Amino acid sequence: MKFGVSSLCSIAMVTTSVLMTPFAGAADNNEGIVVYNAQHENLVQSWVDGFTKETGIKVTLRNGGDSELGNQLVQEGSKSPADVFLTENSPAMVLVDNAKLFAPLDKSTLEQVAPAYRPEHGRWIGIAARSTVFVYNPAKLSEAQLPKSLMDLAKPEWKGRWAASPSGADFQAIVSAVLALKGEKATLEWLKAMKTNFVAYKGNSTVMKAVNAGQIDGGVIYHYYRFVDQAKTGENSKNTELHYFKHQDPGAFVSISGGGVLASSKHQQQAQAFMKWITGKSGQDTLRTNNAFEYAVGVNAASNPKLVPLKDLDAPKVEASSLNSKKVIDLMTEAGLL
Repeated sequence: MKFGVSSLCSIAMVTTSVLMTPFAGAADNNEGIVVYNAQHENLVQSWVDGFTKETGIKVTLRNGGDSELGNQLVQEGSKSPADVFLTENSPAMVLVDNAKLFAPLDKSTLEQVAPAYRPEHGRWIGIAARSTVFVYNPAKLSEAQLPKSLMDLAKPEWKGRWAASPSGADFQAIVSAVLALKGEKATLEWLKAMKTNFVAYKGNSTVMKAVNAGQIDGGVIYHYYRFVDQAKTGENSKNTELHYFKHQDPGAFVSISGGGVLASSKHQQQAQAFMKWITGKSGQDTLRTNNAFEYAVGVNAASNPKLVPLKDLDAPKVEASSLNSKKVIDLMTEAGLL
């Protein structure tokens, strides 16, 4: 995935231009809005298509990674062409928010998402969610042998038996949760033990493929990788199962994908309308039917029925706006993981 201290890269531009009945008060908004998007492109494109069809507002997507786009926004500051920022994980939202670059979201938008999935300050909001899981190969591990806690993976018996993608935004968000729940000392000790015990792969899909092929017993990823593969051919996941840690363990962390309106946007009304649409009924219904298999976070919104219900995950309570990406990078670097 896409987090860390990577350098800025070229960002693909996808422009959606469907003119229907103009959004009230937006008839003169010919250029539409620009969205810096670090979420899954197919999911966001579905949102864009639905929003544009309903409102007539054009949306230009500039796709990239959590870290690269977050850092780009900080560098661009008030001169950024972006109107909206969407991420896969919340630490990049915190990075931009700490630079005081977000405008407050409309109250009516905030009320559409449950308090557990949005910061209390109201400058950005949850748009989707994903659960941390341990993907494992049943031929290698029985249910009785599975780790009871994410923290157990630091024990000597797990040396060489589990995998992760430490350079990715997904795993670094998980470490952010460990830091918030366990503190700096315990997190650093866990990371140092991880350096000894784990096998590094680039990307969560690669971790799952390695587990599927029997190259490694298990790995820490997000839930949707297996669901997406199963919905296709199942070729890369047929020999795997998912273990949910639950019990408010750090390994049960639910990461919030975020969205916010840039204070520098010259199209505030249209940008606010976009955020209201994707967190509203139409946008959240897309999560129920789209093949991204991420969780809906809207009030009373239903997720894909194939997923373990959010309420049954027994996730730990982590304040998304407190996740410290800089400290995580520092700790992972000190532990030799980056």
